[in-house]
Amino acid sequence: MTGQNATSQDTQTQESQAVQSDRPERELYLDAAASDAVPASVIEAMTPFLTEGYGNPSSVHANGKTAARALDAARASFATDLGAHAGDVIFTSGGTEADNLAVKGIALAQIRREREARAAAASASTPARASTPASASPHSPAHRILISAVEHPAVAQSAQWLHDFFDFEVVRIPVDAQAHIDLDALSREARRGATLACIMMANNEVGTIEPVSRAVRICHDAAVPVHVDAVQAAGTIPVDFRGLDADTLAVSGHKFGAPKGLGALLTRSRVAIEPIVSGGGQERGLRSGTPNVAGAIALAVALHEACAGMEERDAPLAASRDALIKAICEAVPGATLTGDPVNRLPGHASFTFPNVNGEALLVDLDARGIEVSSGSACAIGRHEAPGTLLAMGLSETEAKSALRFSFREPLHHTDIRRIAQALRASMTALHAM
Repeated sequence: MTGQNATSQDTQTQESQAVQSDRPERELYLDAAASDAVPASVIEAMTPFLTEGYGNPSSVHANGKTAARALDAARASFATDLGAHAGDVIFTSGGTEADNLAVKGIALAQIRREREARAAAASASTPARASTPASASPHSPAHRILISAVEHPAVAQSAQWLHDFFDFEVVRIPVDAQAHIDLDALSREARRGATLACIMMANNEVGTIEPVSRAVRICHDAAVPVHVDAVQAAGTIPVDFRGLDADTLAVSGHKFGAPKGLGALLTRSRVAIEPIVSGGGQERGLRSGTPNVAGAIALAVALHEACAGMEERDAPLAASRDALIKAICEAVPGATLTGDPVNRLPGHASFTFPNVNGEALLVDLDARGIEVSSGSACAIGRHEAPGTLLAMGLSETEAKSALRFSFREPLHHTDIRRIAQALRASMTALHAM
């Protein structure tokens, strides 16, 4: 080896060592509220129905019957873990589709009833019957959608769609500084009448658990059906659909260990829903399309495992969350916890930080191996202040400084210390710019 080659090799080795020393420690994934890994047990359970039992469950041959039995078993298991009946479950492509089906479907069913009533009135033989109003006009109680001011865009935009195309009035119910829905305001608006009220079970951005049971009772006392978005709750805190007495409830599988693109809408037969996807009439005629048998099995297995470990997991998860909150507030003077400090999701901590942009802080933390979110994953990249925080009364500057830390397993104390140190270093670096 020549001296020149040796020198070149030594230089490359030094550069490689320098690059390695600059690399962060193992990545800490703290964005479980956006999505999480799929356990090997879930993959193992669903795989045979991709490679062996792959028949269409609507087919009458043996392979199809095998798939149909598996689909029925998955539906029954899934329903049981959510306090529902198997017949309540409509499998969908995720929480967004489930929310759309509930909000738009219930409103469109109301429109269908009104149209049929008008047709019946028009065909009545007596002038008195023909002149009787058959339906409410736009902006009457029958054409109002009540939503909390902190609903997920899947609900809020579905309500807005009804306003844009069918002139429904969208009434946003305010929340307090911790994102709890104002039950007095909800009661006032419900008594005025509405086609539907929409209330999330747990907030995706700040982790607050909403008083959903009381909200459902308030709305039902006023004869208003209720849709509950339980996307952040299912698999994390107990969900009892029938006990809650909601009319519809949405869940999304990738929040509790199923692959992305899987979810469900739970429905009670007492509420009419118009399908928004036309086709072969699968899923009780409410969601046409060949059923994803492997996906339904993944949903059922992932949810069952999440629920089975919930009681044992949630106490240490909440303790870990509280230790993280304490460490961050001590490491970063001026850091402010958002949401309810007690009645919140066990693996969820969210903050605003002084004199910093949340997106910039997120990027700097990512370079240090800490993966977090600056709010709802469905809104990232739009550079808008999180609507939830604005509804809670924060300024746009405060709202844009927000970060969310979410996890499904308790954090080790060394990880908590590392997160706090990384935050302090990131804040110092960004303030120095």
